[in-house]
Amino acid sequence: MKTWKSKIAGVALASLFAVALSACGSSNSNSDASASPSAGASANPSESAANSDPVTLTMLVSGAKAAEGADFELDTLPKLVKEKFPNVTLEVQKLPDEQYYTSVKAKLAAGEGPDIFLVFPKLANMGAIEVAKAGYAADLSGMSFWNNISKAAASDMSFEGKPYAVAKGMDILGTYYNKELFAQAGIAELPKDWPSFLADAEKLKAAGVTPIVMGDKDPWVVQFGMYQLAANTVYPTDPEFDNKLQTGETALTDAKWVETVNQYKELYDKGYVAKGSLGMASAQAVQQFVDGKAAMIFTGTWDLPGLAAKGAVDFERGFFSLPGNKAGEPLYASASTAAGYALNAKSKHLDLGKQIFEYLYDGQSPLFQAWVDSNPSISVFNGVELKNEIFKDVLSDIQNTGNAFYFSNQMWPAGVSDVMQSKFAEIIGGKKTTAEDVTKAMQDKYQELNKG
Repeated sequence: MKTWKSKIAGVALASLFAVALSACGSSNSNSDASASPSAGASANPSESAANSDPVTLTMLVSGAKAAEGADFELDTLPKLVKEKFPNVTLEVQKLPDEQYYTSVKAKLAAGEGPDIFLVFPKLANMGAIEVAKAGYAADLSGMSFWNNISKAAASDMSFEGKPYAVAKGMDILGTYYNKELFAQAGIAELPKDWPSFLADAEKLKAAGVTPIVMGDKDPWVVQFGMYQLAANTVYPTDPEFDNKLQTGETALTDAKWVETVNQYKELYDKGYVAKGSLGMASAQAVQQFVDGKAAMIFTGTWDLPGLAAKGAVDFERGFFSLPGNKAGEPLYASASTAAGYALNAKSKHLDLGKQIFEYLYDGQSPLFQAWVDSNPSISVFNGVELKNEIFKDVLSDIQNTGNAFYFSNQMWPAGVSDVMQSKFAEIIGGKKTTAEDVTKAMQDKYQELNKG
């Protein structure tokens, strides 16, 4: 395997991708987290739970129920926890993303939070830094599995050197596409830059095919295209952009971010995105794609189960990075550590939660295997092979070039992306809002939230 280039200070994408693409099973002894077992995690996880009184643990996560088959979090996880810990009942609730953020924060602030909850990397909304500073998440430094997880994935879920959540893996933002519709429009090769992407979108439109479908009623989907473009427009010439943003050396109103917003705006201005997207929820957009009514949709690896579901027509899916780069310039992917599970620091059953984590992440248990089998994210555990071939080409490109940048919101205070989404929605809705208006609102919110 080639040596990877680190593209961002403080974000070791090399480590992240090296583990994701390897299947050697070797131990990663460079983890920031301690490898010594915690006081609450016995060598035999079932010992302290066995022969105990009945216990109910609660878990709150975001997302939609699996489109087909058993849902890991709602069905498989509670069942396998019960098999290993007969006295434990795990009650899981899954909420839509925006509802999740509101609900889990309110519950945690009131001291009534779930025993297990979903956390996102770094500074993202419900990010590891936020939940650690607030005292919501338990320090997981003592868990025994950290040596088997990528250093970068552990670091992205850490605050002041201590990990507070276990990432599901690595996620990639990309463009899912319908190979049959591409062929129907005469597109023989995937676009490698922004001009060729626009040309292909025009070919699809001319052939009577809706090029792109997006469920913009759910505002967060704006990020899915925007961050792919930013990976090619903002960061290649200034990998330290977000670090400089913190010190005021750069601003979200800088020309590169204005260009990024204008690129995304162009897709709506030219009618390449299905009309009425502000009235279409994300799940509806996915269904439109699955039913063969649009050629492309922007989202991440996490949405593969829904996008691979059987629809009104059968077709072969593909996946590529949205090429926001200029002709002749290299193409960059948008990839980051995925969300993961944390334990409530104030849980009455924290030790039991740690035992369940030890079992879940031990690398060999039936629960670990079920988690791997159901998890669309690219694994960052040593020895776990890539199982979804649809992502192979993008991963190979990143492996060969090292060209990848993280999702922008992971370095912004929670709230900046919300403003980006709401202001861009004004553009989608036909208002005279400009890219400069969007970036000014982003910068104003960043300064407001970044004080001190």
